[in-house]
Amino acid sequence: MDRSSFFSPQAGRRIETPLATRADFAIGDVVRHRLFDFRGVVFDVDPVFANSEEWYESIPEDVRPAREQPFYHLFAEGEENSYIAYVSQQNLMRDMEGEPVEHPAIAQVFKDFDGQRYLLRPSLSH
Repeated sequence: MDRSSFFSPQAGRRIETPLATRADFAIGDVVRHRLFDFRGVVFDVDPVFANSEEWYESIPEDVRPAREQPFYHLFAEGEENSYIAYVSQQNLMRDMEGEPVEHPAIAQVFKDFDGQRYLLRPSLSH
């Protein structure tokens, strides 16, 4: 199978990836983690795992996700705080709450919430 590569600053190296992958979620989508109680807004997508080996190895082996799938950068909110999360596609599902996500960085990237997803600021879209 043909492959491509890109440099990942988080991993500090080039990452090999298939020429085509299918992401189930898009930038601006509101998602929920399948195993842990948090939700978030997608603000970036990696076609495959593109973080550090230390990060990957820190995940307990029995719940460690496959590398060859999209991974999403999220503005996440838990019950008590907000943070940046990096989550595999297999561990996400669409959030059906219809409520906005509370995260201080959302306003820097997105302008409006339409009840299902956030819309990118025009200055950040292609």
